[in-house]
Amino acid sequence: MIRNVVMGKLLADADRAAVDAALAGIAALDPPGLIAMTLGPDVGLREGGWSFAIVNDWDEPASYQAYDVEPEHNRHRAVLREHCEQIARVQFEL
Repeated sequence: MIRNVVMGKLLADADRAAVDAALAGIAALDPPGLIAMTLGPDVGLREGGWSFAIVNDWDEPASYQAYDVEPEHNRHRAVLREHCEQIARVQFEL
């Protein structure tokens, strides 16, 4: 199983409505091989946190790789990229 973790740090002038819509669009996707997806904004319990996180689990690397190039996913990803100063991601095996 593969876990994909993405964190975004929003620009000061980011359009929160656009970011929220992009995150909702990602959450609505149901690609083959997806086991679970959790995402949401930072709740601010500690200063210095990033703005949002996306965590998804995949049955195998090929499923994640197919999702990574899927057009609808990339449409939402482009919106997030436009409103973030930084995006960090890691994929690791569980």
